[in-house]
Amino acid sequence: MPRSTHAELRHQDDALLALLATHADGLARDALGRAYQQQYGQEIAERTLLRRLSGLQQAARIEAVGQGRATRYRVAKRSTIPATVDPSNATPVHDELYVPLSPEGAALRTLIQRPLMYREPIGYDLTWLEAYRPGVDWLLPLAMRERLHDSGRTPDAARPAGTYARDIIGRLLVDLAWASSRLEGNTCDRLDTQNLIEFGQRAEGKDAEETQMILNHKRAIEYLVDDVDRVGFSASSIRALHAALSENLLGDPADEGRLRRRPVQITGTPYLPTAIPQVIEDAFHLLLKKADAIPDLLAGSIPHEEQHQKGMEDPNETWGTASAMATACQQRKAAHQTAGAVRAFPATIKSC
Repeated sequence: MPRSTHAELRHQDDALLALLATHADGLARDALGRAYQQQYGQEIAERTLLRRLSGLQQAARIEAVGQGRATRYRVAKRSTIPATVDPSNATPVHDELYVPLSPEGAALRTLIQRPLMYREPIGYDLTWLEAYRPGVDWLLPLAMRERLHDSGRTPDAARPAGTYARDIIGRLLVDLAWASSRLEGNTCDRLDTQNLIEFGQRAEGKDAEETQMILNHKRAIEYLVDDVDRVGFSASSIRALHAALSENLLGDPADEGRLRRRPVQITGTPYLPTAIPQVIEDAFHLLLKKADAIPDLLAGSIPHEEQHQKGMEDPNETWGTASAMATACQQRKAAHQTAGAVRAFPATIKSC
């Protein structure tokens, strides 16, 4: 079964908060599950509900009252809750957005949050990738790119590639492994991640998959830093990165580091990723060719297909991690730009 994306998990959390907000005395877990199904027309699995409630408790957004089967959950006093929920859209409406949006962005957000029955199934348009022009088409304006470089530039620009990353590797491993895993719905907090990476201590109450995900991110980051002189926008480098990130997380170990050979689905969206292996292969190599030609990697954005097996479910996060590799490539071209990108990358991931 396809894993829920970070956005879908956030929507689930908001929906549960909205339901609990209508019951001042709180709800038992089974009653909350029934209310969720009645309100949104979708069943929430008991294990999923347990994980979402645990995450909300850790974030101090809800509190548990009572013990055992008598436990009831209610909104914490200082928690920010969704003001209303529109049943026709089955999507929580926020009083306050996590990331402020422009009017155009808000309109787009409304469109993509419509129920699936109102959204037309669509596949990947390869012409987007074919039409992309490295160094001509930009995601970020020049002023913003310059500001990002300035904010991350260090006085050590002349030092060998990878030097700054090695200086901050301890903090980088924890921050990036935690933030990137969190995008995938991992419920380990930063302290859990730090204890696991630095002391090998696994957090109580967390399943093996969450632990494996964090350790995989640790290995992938170490690979980027340690092999900075060899890593690049090549098929072998991307496959090695994917293999590190997906180790022991896929049904078939042979899929680790291999281009996708079977259809996949992305939960909560009508998007249908390409299922033809030859198209995936061709798009993969075209993507690498164009990515390698981007002169300023802080601004590069390529419309891409999900080409690997789903070690990380969100294709944007997969590409975001690959962008760290791009940072390593650019170290050989301009060390001062690389230092800025390395410093900015963990904060960028956290804000996604």
